[in-house]
Amino acid sequence: MRERVEIGKNFDREPEWRVKSGVLLIYIPLLVTVPFVAIGILLVRAHLRLMGAQNVKPFRSFLPHWASHRYTHGNQIVYKEKKNWKNLSSYRFYWIFNCKVYCPFSVAMFRYMAYLVSIVENWWCPFDHDQKEAYRDSSIDYSYWHIDEKERSKLHEDDRENPIWNQDASKA
Repeated sequence: MRERVEIGKNFDREPEWRVKSGVLLIYIPLLVTVPFVAIGILLVRAHLRLMGAQNVKPFRSFLPHWASHRYTHGNQIVYKEKKNWKNLSSYRFYWIFNCKVYCPFSVAMFRYMAYLVSIVENWWCPFDHDQKEAYRDSSIDYSYWHIDEKERSKLHEDDRENPIWNQDASKA
């Protein structure tokens, strides 16, 4: 069983200045990385299109549907009821922004990039390793090495018969 990250039991013991600094560090990396990840997504999608890829999931399939969020502005919970302009967590708009925009969008963007890069990995490098099972959600019909019989014969049997990058594989 995997160990959990311990954060909740430590939070109340952290000084306020650390917590407020930590909140800033949520947004700064996203603001810095979003443009580069977006460019990366466009480039990897272009690469896949140039290679002839079809049926690549769209980005929107990684976003949760707006209506699936439990809270709306009317029932959004807040951490503290006392309104304080210095304490954004006491405002509903702060939580609506975080829970309906920031978190779903940022998680979806990085998951989508990982999905696309895993397709590229399965296409060019259909060689098994201890993390390859995690690429199953990016399965492809045939890898670059499977489209030619001579090249396919060079592959190790486990790589030749892996259903992640060979739809005809006999393995389940």
